[in-house]
Amino acid sequence: MATLVWDYLREYEKEREDILDAVETVFSSGRLVLGESVRAFEEEFAAYHGLAHCVGVDNGTNAIKLGLQAIGVKPGDEVITVSNTAAPTVLAIDAVGATPVFVDVRREDYLMDVEQVEAAITPRTTCILPVHLYGQCVDMAPLERIAAEHGLSIFEDCAQAHGARHHGRLAGTMGKAAAFSFYPTKVLGAYGDGGATVTSDDQVEQNLRRLRYYGMDKVYYVVETPGHNSRLDEVHAEILRRKLRRLDSYIAGRRAVAERYAEGLGDTDLVLPALAEGNDHVYYVYVVRHPRRDDIIEALKAYDIHLNISYPWPVHTMTGFAHLGYEKGRLPVTEELAQEIFSLPMYPSLDPGVQDKVISAVREVLDSL
Repeated sequence: MATLVWDYLREYEKEREDILDAVETVFSSGRLVLGESVRAFEEEFAAYHGLAHCVGVDNGTNAIKLGLQAIGVKPGDEVITVSNTAAPTVLAIDAVGATPVFVDVRREDYLMDVEQVEAAITPRTTCILPVHLYGQCVDMAPLERIAAEHGLSIFEDCAQAHGARHHGRLAGTMGKAAAFSFYPTKVLGAYGDGGATVTSDDQVEQNLRRLRYYGMDKVYYVVETPGHNSRLDEVHAEILRRKLRRLDSYIAGRRAVAERYAEGLGDTDLVLPALAEGNDHVYYVYVVRHPRRDDIIEALKAYDIHLNISYPWPVHTMTGFAHLGYEKGRLPVTEELAQEIFSLPMYPSLDPGVQDKVISAVREVLDSL
């Protein structure tokens, strides 16, 4: 059997009874859309973060898009973010009609280089969008100072950072609002697409609820402002309720996998993940780095190990964003990383024997280079 970066089947085997009970709970409830399961999950996810509100939506991309709209980002605005991220981060900014403005990332941990943010601010800037990437948080204290000094909002992309902490504060609690994805691979994943936006701002929450339901508010079938059809599914919400209770155990499992990699590969010339100061890493993915990345990935296929790259093409280099005018070399660290980073298998149900196979194969391939 092939070794993949992510595989949910072992987890499903362990949790099957609870997952199927969640499905039965919804199907027998008599309510399939925006029912008790969505309401309860929203309350429980907000409570986990110590926030007042959570609004469930259909996917992580719309959690960002609707969240940006809800905090007041509008066409013509500029939003400062990074290019070393999944394309949906930037697609959501574009979908609002705003312009993404990229700063580079730090070479040591691949996170937003906050020292570059202030120079990127213009009169059109209204929001800073830090991406808590790969399972750990951006350096938020200086970012918060910059935002306060310039009257900007902070909107956190937490799609890869469920349960991550920065100096004790949970990802998603350090801005005006934050977006989460519940895509199946995530630290907290549904059995299909799902997302949510969290906030403690009452007006933002009201805007979100209206935006996710066509733009309707208190009177159904009356659109107050144009909105969307973007609702978290009841079945996914009920599954997420059950899995939220196990989130801390998932994180512990991921950290154990990360420790095993560190022990098995720490003496090689592979660059392993660096833990940024003040962070508690949740290891959504285990991103390593090597100048001969492509050769390593190709050689590992002979061991039936198939790896992933997060991400091989920085967003600013994609043809879909050529209109932004970023020439090659504009974000040198981001572009360098894209040639060297790749991910080893990482999920809490990863069998230690399978992981040992990966470690052994990687060591053999490195020795052969």
